[in-house]
Order: sequence, then C-alpha cells, then structure tokens
Amino acid sequence: MVVGNGEVPEGAAATIDAADLVIRFNDCRSVGPGGTKTDIVAVCNTGRPALAMLGGGRWKTRDPVRQAREFWSVRSGAKFAAMRAMLAETHPDLDDFCDDYTTGFESFARATGRQHRIVPAETHERLERDLARFAPAPYVAPSSGLVVIADVLSSVASAGDEIVLAGFGHSGWEWHPFAAERRYVDALAAQGRLRRLNPLPSPDFSQGA
Repeated sequence: MVVGNGEVPEGAAATIDAADLVIRFNDCRSVGPGGTKTDIVAVCNTGRPALAMLGGGRWKTRDPVRQAREFWSVRSGAKFAAMRAMLAETHPDLDDFCDDYTTGFESFARATGRQHRIVPAETHERLERDLARFAPAPYVAPSSGLVVIADVLSSVASAGDEIVLAGFGHSGWEWHPFAAERRYVDALAAQGRLRRLNPLPSPDFSQGA
C-alpha cells in the first residue's frame, strides 16, 4: 500500500492497516483517515521539505515516523546537484531546491536503529523517460510519490504482489508534472500493474490535476 498525502476515501483506514507493507510520505499527513500502520516513510531529502523535517525535531517524534522501520530518501543527491546550474537560470527562486540533506536522514536512521535507503538515480531517470510519453507540461522534477511508485514497481515488489495506491490526487506544487503523472498512473492501472484504492476520474487536462 502506497499512501500519498492527498484525500483518502472514507472507510479506507482498515484496508490500509491490513496491508502487508504501508509506505507513507514526509510528514505522513495520511495518518488518521488513512490508517496508522507505517512501515516505510519516504522523504523528500533535498530542499525546504527536508530542512523542515530535520529541523526542530518535531518530525522525528511523530507517531508514524517512530513506528517506521525504514526510511527512503527519494532523491539522488548527485542527480539533483547536477540540476543546480540549470535551475539557477530557469528557476532562480529555487536556489535551495538541490540542497542535499541525505546525511541527516541517514544519521537519524542509524541513531534509532532503522534502515535507510536511497532510491537509485536510475529509477528517477527512467521515470522521466516514461513520463515523456504522456506530454508533460514543463516541470522541475516528478513528485516524490511518483518516484516511489516507479521504484516499488522496478525494485521492490515481487511477482504476485498487489500494489495499491491511496491518497494520490495528483495535485500540489506547480513544478511537478501532475497531469502527466495522473495519465502515467492510469496507464499502469490499465495494464494491471497496480490499482487505486479509490478510482479517480481521469480527465485529460493539459496542465494541473
């Protein structure tokens, strides 16, 4: 079960908590209506989201974070460092977007006896090639949720595993390609590679989601 931070359907908590493996994201806003079980927390380990999680200590004491047995850093530090010069020209307001806080998450995992894993840069790059088929509007990076979905499909799930998504509304930060991401997930669902816990209508918007 991969649970995003979007709206989760009423009554989904028990279904999510019954899953063999539950992956949540960042501050785990899905907890509550989306159940409580949390095996893995996937974190955006660069830029402001990472700094907000590691600074002040509040994220570290949240119940789902304390419950997790493993943390995944979604972004390759080397890949995002290579994006810095380009972003300085195209998106100068994102001057801290590529700041890498992976070592902070590694240290936290080690200090608390948990595992830490970095999603391979190859997963991100393959996903960008796949997204190109769905005519994305100009974007900076795929969402963390989509990177994790691609990673689960390519590196984590075994034959016969059922991959279920909840809490994916495909909307949010303007520089994620959410319309293309929706079409990408819908295509995977049509192929039987995953399913949504709450099927969503999929209008073919040119941008937004």
